[in-house]
Amino acid sequence: MPGEPELSRLTFGILPLTDCAPIVIAHEKAFFEKHGIESSVMKFGSWTASRDGLLSGKAQAAHMLFGMPVAAAVGKLGTEHRPLVIPWILNRNGQAITVSVRHRELLGSSARDLRAFAQERRDKGRPMVFAMTLQPGTHAMWLRYWLAAGGIHPDNDVALITIPPPMMVANMRAGRLDGFCVGEPWNVRAIEEELGFTAVLSEEIWPDHPEKVLAFEEEFSETHPNSVKAALKALHEASVWCDEEANRDELAIILAQSQYINCAPGTIRSRLGSSIDCGNGRTAENLRGLTFSGRECNYPQPKFAVWWLSQFRRWAMLPSAPDYLGVAARVMRPDFYEAAMTEFGVPHGRAEFNSETLFDGKVFDPAEPERYAADFEITGLKKKPALNES
Repeated sequence: MPGEPELSRLTFGILPLTDCAPIVIAHEKAFFEKHGIESSVMKFGSWTASRDGLLSGKAQAAHMLFGMPVAAAVGKLGTEHRPLVIPWILNRNGQAITVSVRHRELLGSSARDLRAFAQERRDKGRPMVFAMTLQPGTHAMWLRYWLAAGGIHPDNDVALITIPPPMMVANMRAGRLDGFCVGEPWNVRAIEEELGFTAVLSEEIWPDHPEKVLAFEEEFSETHPNSVKAALKALHEASVWCDEEANRDELAIILAQSQYINCAPGTIRSRLGSSIDCGNGRTAENLRGLTFSGRECNYPQPKFAVWWLSQFRRWAMLPSAPDYLGVAARVMRPDFYEAAMTEFGVPHGRAEFNSETLFDGKVFDPAEPERYAADFEITGLKKKPALNES
């Protein structure tokens, strides 16, 4: 029999975003309780607050941007010697880049066509201002990737600032932003208030990309392995529930409550499907959409950490090549995932090292991350590494 949780009372930190859904549902539907965990959910207002809540012990596990534990491993999260681990990916897809309605005519019919956008910046002689939620986070990487693919250098041609997710719409309403990248429901809120439109969905940049994770402190996971595994079992049941189309109306109603997202259920529900109204006459169709369980989305693939490290290198966040595989092996913990699913009797996937192709046609080969980091026309590196370096 699997061991009992070493610590049965766990607090789970979340931010008010739709992709916190599996944590909320595991709590609301008593899946945590089923697996021996007395759960509570604590809402934080920013990713740094989520980080601090985990490190201070206010929360034992936290909803986090994928890049946060990776950044912690290379000294870029302010966690000093407090490494974080990822035993579970909470979701794939589900983010977007919103652009102010002031620029609706500047973007071509393709989300990749940013030439007019770039020309306006040059003509006005002032940078446009774009917001993301954390420098090493997912939204920063989607925004940087999209801008660079369209010919705009994210460090030289625009001003990138950091704003917590719930404050994005208010800052656009105040006229401070030309655009932002964030999770839902905040892109929808910008459309509802006629402030912005969805220029591109993150799924259109990288189909089925990893997004949020459930993170633990490494020390906690090593001293409380049964508590971690119990949490993962509950999240598996919650994630399957969240992916059921028949449950999505109820999911939106639950998430809309003030202790979670605090918005209208319809705002959340509008982006829980395969067809998205982008608010500018474009409808994105045949999407895989926000996924919580399907296609083995929860397996903590080490290659995803390698991709994040390659982007840290591309944008000069790291002065030299990191130990790509070593960092990935420490941060990504499929051993917890596999043990939990095996004990629970759920078939699970395995680690993959196959390549990924993003919307600009660039192929990410996780076996050659330093080569990939160097192979971009727009980069933050003053001197590109030689392409034969690995």
